[in-house]
Amino acid sequence: MQQRWFKVLPALLAVGVSVGAGAQTKAGESAYPSKPIRFVVPFPAGGTPDIQARMLSEKLAQRLGQPVVIDNRGGAGGVLGMEIAARAPADGHTIVTATVGAWTVTPHIYKLPYDVLKDFAPVIQVATTPGMLVVHPSVPVRTVKELIALAREKPGVLNYASGGAGGFSHISAELFIYMTRVKIADVPYKGAAPAMIGLLGGQTQVMFNTALTTLPHVKSGKLRALAATSAKRMDALPELPTVAEAGVPGYENSSWTAIGAPAGTPQAIVQRLNREFAAILALPDIRDKHAAAGAVITGGTPQEFHDYLRVEYAKFGKLIKEAGIKIDG
Repeated sequence: MQQRWFKVLPALLAVGVSVGAGAQTKAGESAYPSKPIRFVVPFPAGGTPDIQARMLSEKLAQRLGQPVVIDNRGGAGGVLGMEIAARAPADGHTIVTATVGAWTVTPHIYKLPYDVLKDFAPVIQVATTPGMLVVHPSVPVRTVKELIALAREKPGVLNYASGGAGGFSHISAELFIYMTRVKIADVPYKGAAPAMIGLLGGQTQVMFNTALTTLPHVKSGKLRALAATSAKRMDALPELPTVAEAGVPGYENSSWTAIGAPAGTPQAIVQRLNREFAAILALPDIRDKHAAAGAVITGGTPQEFHDYLRVEYAKFGKLIKEAGIKIDG
């Protein structure tokens, strides 16, 4: 992936703030926003939703004429940050971005202090990102079939890094384990970014993670890619087979991110935020940065995200029950 994806002003990374350039709101909407926007990211800095939020927040601040403050609140697979957003005043000055795991998986694993389907107002789906199955270079395998064979030959010896129960890395690995009947132990971290650090350091051997944050390490030779988790091969790495092609027929799992607001946020504000984010996602530089990581911009209306969320919620509920996936993996 090109380094331009990571070009964020050092000061911006330090304080998590994007300041608008005085953009004017449309007639009749001058009352909103009346103060800085808090953009809650329920994961540590460095992961996919954090990278996306920082990129989008800069554009949003310019369009709204108010600072947009990134508030990283990692922990419990996104639960802590999602609760903070759910309990925030429903005035449009708090928004939250999270992955498929926090939106549709953790509700079936944890006893949550909020209801994902009732306590959030859907704003927009951002993008769908393929995942990658990667191993530390010290692991003597180069294909999915070789990984399965090694795991069966030495059950319990391999460990996989995850960003916590319910996250993409956890659910993808557990689905793989369920479908192949191998034993690979979960080593949970407080977010995908710390999990990646553990894998790079050789503390774990295997990881399923989004291409956005994994591809640079594969291209640099620090990790070895075995397969893509998506249904189709990645445009960014077309020579890499999918997990299904590589020996696990029917396997497929991709990550997606979306933005919501506290339930009760006025519909006019939800629609305003949707329009602003839709315009941002249509910008050539934003689309190019996503494409470089194999991600596909989704966009759409609040209603479309509302409907999709409910379909995904039911799908993962069924999967988790059938596979017997639990917090302890």
